Amino acid sequence: QLQLVESGGGLVQPGGSLRLTCVASRSTLDYFAIAWFRQAPGKEREGLSCISTSGRVIKYAEHAKGRFTISRDNAKKEVTLEITSLKPEDTADYFCAASVWGAMCVIDEDTRTFKSTDFNSWGQGTRVTVSS
Repeated sequence: QLQLVESGGGLVQPGGSLRLTCVASRSTLDYFAIAWFRQAPGKEREGLSCISTSGRVIKYAEHAKGRFTISRDNAKKEVTLEITSLKPEDTADYFCAASVWGAMCVIDEDTRTFKSTDFNSWGQGTRVTVSS
């Protein structure tokens, strides 16, 4: 069974950058599109970005365009999310998850949002705190 482990979170000042990593343990990432979500305190989990198995198809939620960059290295069994120009409102727990549809990233093309139910094998999350 695919297990995902996130890392890279921490305390960052506003305007700073972070690189989050999602690593597959015990199995390969090759067959799964992988997405990043986040959940801020008191808020629902929201999808940020998804990358296909090959890395050639990348989708971003509307609110994640511009400051978030997803990439993957299947040889290293990892997917990364780089966040720039961090804002206090980026404070959240960040999670990666695998698409239940295998290689595909499913996004609502009208609203540009991801559904949590289209993903499974959630990692435990890594906390990002943006504060001066």
